[in-house]
Amino acid sequence: MNTIKNNIKRIAAALCLAAVTAMPAMAQFDMSKMHLTVDWQMNSPLSTDYADRISGWGMNYELTYNVTPRWDLGLFASFHTNHKYIDRSTIQLSETESLTTDQSRSAFQVPFGVTTSYSLSGNRYIRPYIGAKVGTMFARNTTYFADRGLYDSAWGFYASPEIGLRIYPTGGHWGFHIAGYYSYGTNKTSTLTTDIDGQSNAGFRLGVIF
Repeated sequence: MNTIKNNIKRIAAALCLAAVTAMPAMAQFDMSKMHLTVDWQMNSPLSTDYADRISGWGMNYELTYNVTPRWDLGLFASFHTNHKYIDRSTIQLSETESLTTDQSRSAFQVPFGVTTSYSLSGNRYIRPYIGAKVGTMFARNTTYFADRGLYDSAWGFYASPEIGLRIYPTGGHWGFHIAGYYSYGTNKTSTLTTDIDGQSNAGFRLGVIF
């Protein structure tokens, strides 16, 4: 876990340095170099079994600028919800207390921050790329049982490397987007049955570039 956190810190430092380096280039602002990407998102939690069902209840938004012909820099925001149902069982709350109930679990995540990518090809129509997102994430885990609900929320540091493909059918400004990603957030939350220290996910995105 320490190795992952150290690597995340290195990525964050590198992106901050890249953003500072890009400032002079962005001084000559050109609207034709700006892109809005809107993605539908599929996500699967990896580090916890709290709400680990793969889910398509998510979206991703990116506003980026072509700093150079192959390098993009911008902002992103996304959201996702994963669910899981647990059959009726007895939960031992303490030495003298127990609870028998079923559970409906919901894990809600909202990361946002800085995104950057580098195109591996200068082709007008098909551009594979590697990229990364760094920022902060709000996470809220809710357990519904009987006629009540128990939730906990927290903020954490967020980092997400990705690989993807941008397809421009006409070689122009608009196109399609496909990406696979891994993400990690340092959020710490408590649930009805366990504590969660850090959340990692894997998934893919399909979208449109404007």
